[in-house]
Parts: sequence; C-alpha cells; structure tokens
Amino acid sequence: MAVQPIRLFGDPILRRPALEVVTFDKELRTLVQDLTDTMVEASGAGLAAPQIGVGLRLFTWHVDGEIGHLINPSLDLSDEIQDGPEGCLSLPELTYDCRRALNVVATGFNMHGDPVKVEGSELLARALQHETDHLDGVLFIDRLDPDARKAAMREIRESEWFGLDQPTVKVSPHATNGFGF
Repeated sequence: MAVQPIRLFGDPILRRPALEVVTFDKELRTLVQDLTDTMVEASGAGLAAPQIGVGLRLFTWHVDGEIGHLINPSLDLSDEIQDGPEGCLSLPELTYDCRRALNVVATGFNMHGDPVKVEGSELLARALQHETDHLDGVLFIDRLDPDARKAAMREIRESEWFGLDQPTVKVSPHATNGFGF
C-alpha cells in the first residue's frame, strides 16, 4: 500500500477511456488500497485509477466520513439538477461551479467481485459522477459553460503546475487483451 503520484491535466491517460476490470485479484485489491491511500493523503473527495496512471474502470471516494470504492460503475442519474463548486486533484487549486444530477444510483462491483449498489445525493452524487467521468476520459472542465471553461483554461495555463513533467506511465498488472498500455 502506497501513496502514488497524481497525474495532472495534460497527461494523455486522463483523456483515454479506461478498460473494464475483468480480474478481481490481489493486485486489484492493492490498487484499491493505493487509490484510497493517495486520495486520503491528498484530502480528495474521490480519485479514479487513471489519475494515478492505471487505465482501469475503478475509483474511490471519501465523502461525509465514508470511504468507498466502485469497479466498473454504471450510473442512473436523477432529472433533478444541482449546481455547485467542483474541483479535481488532477487540476490543483481549480474550482468552478458545475452542473450535475442531484441524485445518483451507482452499480458496479467491490474489489472482491461482489455486486455493489450506492445511492447518493448532493456531494456523494457529485463525486460518483465526477469519478465515473474520469473513467470515460472526461474532466469536470468539459462540463462547464463556454465562458467558465475559457476562464478555467486561462487559470490552468497560468498555474505553477501546468506543463510540469508527468510521471512515467506504469504498466497495468492486469491483462489488457492488447488494449491500453
């Protein structure tokens, strides 16, 4: 179990759709623990595997004192909308209001391959949507209105971290069947 470097905006893995997890083994459980340790150390509300360089459909969350994880998530979104501040560990110190569904029912699996259902509203719903977006190569700034997105991109370009060398890509310990890296 170890804290891993978090990939920053500009790293290509953040824009690639992640692969479905097909093997529920010790390596996957280690990955879940690494994600959790990294998220907690960074004081994040969530962290997706691509954010630490692993292109698999898996994320963790830490909302209202609850820590959890979800593998191969599928979301059922409410029609009711919330608009509120959102940030991302891959976009340090950047926060913008983003529209999301107010309520979410997420289904998937835990690290042992058991089916899981998570129902969330407000902040948990936001985190579940945000992290699932990461698995599809979507960042929260992609969901901003054009003026806010333009302001966010300007802020990113002016940040101290923009353009820093990225960590080397890690090879997934899971079979990728010729996909991924």
